[in-house]
Amino acid sequence: MGGQTVQTRRWTRDEYDRMIATGIFHPEERLELLEGEIVHMTPQGSGHATAVSLMEEALRRIFGQGFLVRVQMPLALDPESEPEPDVAVVVGEARDYRDEHPRTAVLVVEVADPTLSFDRERKAALYARAGIQEYWLLNLTDRCLEVFWALQAIGSADARYHSRRVVGVGESVFPIGCPTASLSVTDLLP
Repeated sequence: MGGQTVQTRRWTRDEYDRMIATGIFHPEERLELLEGEIVHMTPQGSGHATAVSLMEEALRRIFGQGFLVRVQMPLALDPESEPEPDVAVVVGEARDYRDEHPRTAVLVVEVADPTLSFDRERKAALYARAGIQEYWLLNLTDRCLEVFWALQAIGSADARYHSRRVVGVGESVFPIGCPTASLSVTDLLP
């Protein structure tokens, strides 16, 4: 026993999708595939759910035709990752994704309270590696919006967001994908 090492089993997106299709997971389980690991998502409190709804409504208003706002639906980012961000804005319409999940997004939003460090570090790194140009973290703990942009080392394992701006209550944000529109952070918080 002395020379053994612990090995973990990493999953591909295809394997994960087959497990879902065959009913291996309970229908009520909230899971994501992140870098080959199947991760349980934390249950949503009422504040989190309200913030997701407010963000969805606001993004639908400003992005309009030609964009689809998806709530807690999969993004097929790479062969080992299929996260379900709280909100993602993708190009197109619903039927464009009948046969497969979107592979990218114009904007991805996570709403965080107990998952703040996970979303700020691991999720931000995942979205940067996938080439998502803009990532928002609605921080319910500090009542602010953290905006990540300016990708560096795109397409590599070292990809990351070079810039981060904290936008507080009473301030507005201008999405890169819709720069003529502004959203008040106050309107996004529950």
